[in-house]
Amino acid sequence: MTEVREKQRQTDAPDSKRWLALYVLCGGMLMIVLDATIVNVALADIQQDLGFTSAGLAWVVNGYLISFGGLLMLAGRLGDLIGRRTMFLSGLVVFTAASALCGLAINEVTLIAARFLQGVGGAMTSAVILGMIFAMFPDPREQAKAIGRYAFVASAGGAIGLLLGGVLTALDWRLIFLVNLPIGVLVGVGALKILDNDQGAGLKDGADVPGAVLITAALMLGVYTIVKPAAEYGWTDPVTLGLGAVSLLLLAGFVAREATAATPLMPLKIFRSRNLSGANVIQVLTVAGMFGMFFMGSLYLKQVLGYEPMQLGLAFFPVAAIMGLLSVQFSEGLVMRFGARKVLIPGLSLILIALLWLTQAPVDGNYWIDIFGPMVLFGTGAGLAFPSLMNLAMSGVQPQEAGLASGLANTTMQVGGALGLAVLATLSASKTADLMQTGTPVAEALTNGFHLAFWIGAALVVVALAAAVIILKSVPPQGHGPQGSELDDELLLEAEVATERTAI
Repeated sequence: MTEVREKQRQTDAPDSKRWLALYVLCGGMLMIVLDATIVNVALADIQQDLGFTSAGLAWVVNGYLISFGGLLMLAGRLGDLIGRRTMFLSGLVVFTAASALCGLAINEVTLIAARFLQGVGGAMTSAVILGMIFAMFPDPREQAKAIGRYAFVASAGGAIGLLLGGVLTALDWRLIFLVNLPIGVLVGVGALKILDNDQGAGLKDGADVPGAVLITAALMLGVYTIVKPAAEYGWTDPVTLGLGAVSLLLLAGFVAREATAATPLMPLKIFRSRNLSGANVIQVLTVAGMFGMFFMGSLYLKQVLGYEPMQLGLAFFPVAAIMGLLSVQFSEGLVMRFGARKVLIPGLSLILIALLWLTQAPVDGNYWIDIFGPMVLFGTGAGLAFPSLMNLAMSGVQPQEAGLASGLANTTMQVGGALGLAVLATLSASKTADLMQTGTPVAEALTNGFHLAFWIGAALVVVALAAAVIILKSVPPQGHGPQGSELDDELLLEAEVATERTAI
């Protein structure tokens, strides 16, 4: 009955207010996604201005990734318990304040500490957004349309960040952080006026402190292992293996705790849905593979073809434009007509073709011949795949667990990104170094290293495609609940019994 009343309350809300609320949430998400990539463009200027060492400079990125990726699941679950609006606004305050500290940083320590705090605010804000969208749009068709808009912001924001980063860095690198202040204030005011104040289930229904400590420690240590020792020393280094083993033990301890806790932080029954579990596995693999295109591609354009920051942003513009067009205009109709699984598979296939095309990019590559085609395919594939994955990742979720599922989906995206960056960057650099030792010219050695990254990215997407075919279940496009959702057999049986009773 509680679920029915919640859906009825959301449906009764004025239509214009719900869509305005969606744009507020997407504004908050865009600010966070932009920040994840916009910093990369400004690293050289930051190093020169604040006197960073090379090792310290990496922590401008890593500090954010560790706190952000490590706290997403905890933030998502706490949003279910204390109220998602409360969690969203609290995270927005933390993120905006931390952005101001980043812009005013005077040395390495203050900037790295502020970046870590930014990650905390980013996790608090973004972890609950997807769950709020599903609560506001229970109708499958409206839900698919809303998810399309969110997916565009969440996945294309990185490409927009490269373009915006080039513009702002040319003026002053501090602007890449200070620009968040007016955005944060506008989003916060909009959230206070428009978002409904949900009360949450209450901490008594899930205040699992040991579980919270275990999962946060496991994720933070896991992300740290990926972005630091694995990237710098290699995957077989004793430090990498040791920290990775500890992270896995903490994760195993968390699973054991949740299986026995009276009020678990993350009820394990949420993974009964094959579509939810499968979508998160596919998302890890796809995002990891995409980094072969996104980050290695940007390095190829910069280091081999000599692109300036502004040129780099413009080179990726087709990705953002096509993803925006598909996500906003067409993804809803395609998902509603064919189902999320049938839209996802062609999308992944196009991403695969784009990566394979890039494996042939030459040292003296031409943008229109060697790069533009993969950009178009990548934008089209991602515009089809990500709205479908968002729908599947929230499938079969009860309203009181929507924040948890939202945090889980964001976690798999961040872990996939960190994993992809570490693996592809490490192997690509190793290949380049080996070639240079044999006397291969620098440009050719770099290009061959990037080719290896593209091949590995393609292999990861192949595994994602196989998982989509094998794990995911097809459901009627016009089925009950969230589009593309997998109804648990128990819920389906209950529905059938209720229908028979009504008929009698």
